[in-house]
Amino acid sequence: MITQPVVTREEWIIARRALLAREKELIRAQEELAESRRALPWVRVDQSYVFDSTEGEMTLSDLFEGRSQLFVYHFMFGPDWDEGCTGCSFLCDHVDAARQHFEHNDLSFVAVSRGPLDKLQAYRKRMGWKFRWVSSANTDFNYDYNVSFPPERVVNGKISYNFETTDAEIDELPGYSVFYKSEDGQIYHTYSSYSRGGEALLGAYSFLDAAPKGRNENGPNFNLMDWVKRHDCYEDKAASACCCH
Repeated sequence: MITQPVVTREEWIIARRALLAREKELIRAQEELAESRRALPWVRVDQSYVFDSTEGEMTLSDLFEGRSQLFVYHFMFGPDWDEGCTGCSFLCDHVDAARQHFEHNDLSFVAVSRGPLDKLQAYRKRMGWKFRWVSSANTDFNYDYNVSFPPERVVNGKISYNFETTDAEIDELPGYSVFYKSEDGQIYHTYSSYSRGGEALLGAYSFLDAAPKGRNENGPNFNLMDWVKRHDCYEDKAASACCCH
């Protein structure tokens, strides 16, 4: 049970104004951080990546779909998996609502996974998503952007992830990468974010963070895995879901 002090409306206004000052500071800091993110240097992408899609083979350049910017979500779905990662599914539930807007502001979106295309598309249909999802099974794309880890990339039980060395606990991990294509067709890698960096894309968290219980992630994992399920696996929907684990 939540037990907060109960005060008069006047006292609440004073406390709220104090918090508002801090919220404004945070917004300014976030704006400055976003400027620094956009000011990062770029890396030329000279590798030839070819992905499997529902429209046949597509290159990285094709995925821009005529726009100059591309947002790639590294969705955890390994070659032998039958379902996508629950956390990645939670994030991707937010994509189509935003995509109908940002695609009109020169940004394309694609999810990329190592799983075979037929499995990806079956899961995409189950989830009701409309965004493009391609398979990188026949490329080194996932390896080059440090989200998949075959045995040869595990050294003494360690991998390189989120710009540091960490324990190798799983061979697929999440993240996202952003690319820019210049008028001459040259592609540049401009940004990548991993681990908790994806939380900024979770609109559901913004609603929860404004509520008294917050994210209510109290264990055993102390993260979204304490409560998030694939959206067809919540108790009020699970009876009609094709499979929920």
